[in-house]
Amino acid sequence: MLCPCRGKLKLLVVSLSFVILFTWLYLLVGNLENGRSLLLSACLVESTEARLLERDVLASRVREVEEENRQIRLQLSQSQGLAAQPVEGNYGNQQWAASADTGPEDVENTAEERANHSECSRSPTAEKCELIHVACVCAGHNASRDVVTLVKSILFHRRNPLHFHFITDTVANQILSTLFQSWMVPSVQVSFYDADELKSEVSWIPNKHYSGIYGLMKLTLTKALPSNLSKVIVLDTDITFATDIAELWAIFRKFTGNQKQVIGLVENQSDWYLGNLWKNHKPWPALGRGFNTGVILLYLERLRRIGWEQMWRLTAERELMSMLSTSLADQDIFNAFIKQNPVLVHQLPCFWNVQLSDHTRSEQCYTEVSDLKVIHWNSPKKLRVKNKHVEFFRNLYLTFLEYDGNLLRRELFGCPSQASSESTELQHALEELDEDDQCYDFRRERIMVHRVHLYFLQYEYTPTDDGTDVTLVAQLSMDRLQMLEAICKHWEGPISLALYMSDAEAQQFLRYAQASEVLKNRKNVGYHIVYKEGQFYPVNLVRNVALRNVNTPYVFLTDVDFLPVYGLYDYLRKSIVQLDMANTKKALVVPAFETLRYRLSFPKSKAELLSMLDMGTLYTFRYHVWTKGHAPTNYAKWRTATTPYKVEWEADFEPYVVVRRDCPEYDQRFVGFGWNKVSHIIELDAQEYDLIVLPNAFMIHMPHAPSFDISKFRSSPSYRYCLTTLKDEFHQDLSRKYGSAALKYLTAQRNI
Repeated sequence: MLCPCRGKLKLLVVSLSFVILFTWLYLLVGNLENGRSLLLSACLVESTEARLLERDVLASRVREVEEENRQIRLQLSQSQGLAAQPVEGNYGNQQWAASADTGPEDVENTAEERANHSECSRSPTAEKCELIHVACVCAGHNASRDVVTLVKSILFHRRNPLHFHFITDTVANQILSTLFQSWMVPSVQVSFYDADELKSEVSWIPNKHYSGIYGLMKLTLTKALPSNLSKVIVLDTDITFATDIAELWAIFRKFTGNQKQVIGLVENQSDWYLGNLWKNHKPWPALGRGFNTGVILLYLERLRRIGWEQMWRLTAERELMSMLSTSLADQDIFNAFIKQNPVLVHQLPCFWNVQLSDHTRSEQCYTEVSDLKVIHWNSPKKLRVKNKHVEFFRNLYLTFLEYDGNLLRRELFGCPSQASSESTELQHALEELDEDDQCYDFRRERIMVHRVHLYFLQYEYTPTDDGTDVTLVAQLSMDRLQMLEAICKHWEGPISLALYMSDAEAQQFLRYAQASEVLKNRKNVGYHIVYKEGQFYPVNLVRNVALRNVNTPYVFLTDVDFLPVYGLYDYLRKSIVQLDMANTKKALVVPAFETLRYRLSFPKSKAELLSMLDMGTLYTFRYHVWTKGHAPTNYAKWRTATTPYKVEWEADFEPYVVVRRDCPEYDQRFVGFGWNKVSHIIELDAQEYDLIVLPNAFMIHMPHAPSFDISKFRSSPSYRYCLTTLKDEFHQDLSRKYGSAALKYLTAQRNI
């Protein structure tokens, strides 16, 4: 396979072969002659001085031959530098041109690069601690997921500080800003730019590409990015790095030899711009095969100097008179511009953008794994694209897809880093903890910051006109995934779910959701990933993530292993109006029941439930192990109740309730098993919420294996000791917050 950075014409290949043959013959003859001389000298002169003299003569002859050989290579490379030009036509036969900024001092190096693939693969690197700027256009839920994998691949290899610039819509902004804020990667800065403010710059261009208007946004970067930013690497979201991005950044140095070069691109590896792929196929004008814009080096300072904004507009207006629309979005306009201004482009070796769409010649960009630099999944088929080595590329991509992002929070030693306020606060909080404290791990978990990926799947919500909408809020881990379909069938309203998972488990969940007809058809379910870290299940932190990302005025706070009665969504909305929850502080209690049967004919009404309760098919929730948790609901009264009724708070009461969205959050000091809901109900009561039981609402707990955390609670005295300690500290905080009104909670706890 031809190296992307060497150009060979047939005549020069023959000449080079002749020169090499002549050189080796010359060396061989010289060595034989010198060998005979040494043998003769050994026979005639046995003195040490004679042998040393002959050895010096031989070394001198070898140096002379090496110098002559170097001069031949120099002359050959000079002739190649003059002759090498890009050849339009078949990609496999194309000769890669020497860059226009190659000076006389680079000639010998250029020839050696062309003569050896491993040599041409070696790239200069950026200065130590030099800040590298990366720009990306990202819109929507799916593209936001792709960006995470791209960023992981960059962070995995990087040795320099990074500054990411994201041009985003509202959705991607919310997702990525939360992710990076919670990720807290050292020496990484992130800036966001509103894509809506740039739409008017490109909305006049008809575009058939599936990326829509966002596929044209890269044309606006000289305007969108800060005016003092001189250089930036621009990437598509479907890129995977297989090397340090500093190597790509360092190529900007090669631009400096020619002030005219402003854009660095890799040649397009398909036949698209050659035309005639089918009848009446007419692509936009391009230089030869054209260039692919999945990876771009933009010299912003020079682009602004030459009037880039006006130039690309004029190019687009001229071509649209005959082409009517773009087919490949910004790539068509970039190529039409380069066709008219070829001197402005710096051609990159093709391994900086190995394009894996169908029917490309990407296989000619590499012979070994070490040749790969950047993989570009530039087909709508993505991982299902046809390529001889697609399995290898897919595995490489999946490695970063499922890679633990927490491991990428590593310092760049020797590079000064300005820590974020969140990172600084976390560090100070950790320093204040006593590592000898028996409950150190519990206290550390309370202040730990977990990575959060909001709206992991497509989410759509339209607010209701009456302002009574209510969202079901719950949390779960991988072992409760099977409950999702059932909950979606029982609850037709909006749902906010926080899932505590590893990176690999999140991808398993994604595949599960995409394969489920039930989940695939529900767009009003917000799935928020809280990534695993630490040894405890941070149940209240996970609950708070689900609670904070609700779009309705009311929330139904429940657990994922409960199924609500059919029609509960509509019943709650009516109750919200009847009980005037908009103007009063109420918590509506939904009575909880349970079954020990994995297969249950779910009751459709209160009458059916009471019948099953009497038959022993159902039970009041946890009556046999934790009666206090739900006894204040007063199930005896509920059996005959036809109107809502008020109950009083009692110690250890933990009902499932409907409240306004602005209710107190869960106390995050409680992790794993124990007091995580109890503490929240205490907080509601302290803030004078009335607890109102609904007469026709109910939910049923479905059986499952005990959680790992309850097993630790039951088996570990240390675990129980720390839970008691945390309870005492919680009561102390309540007293400081609510004064004497909080004494009843401490008294009730002591009387248990």
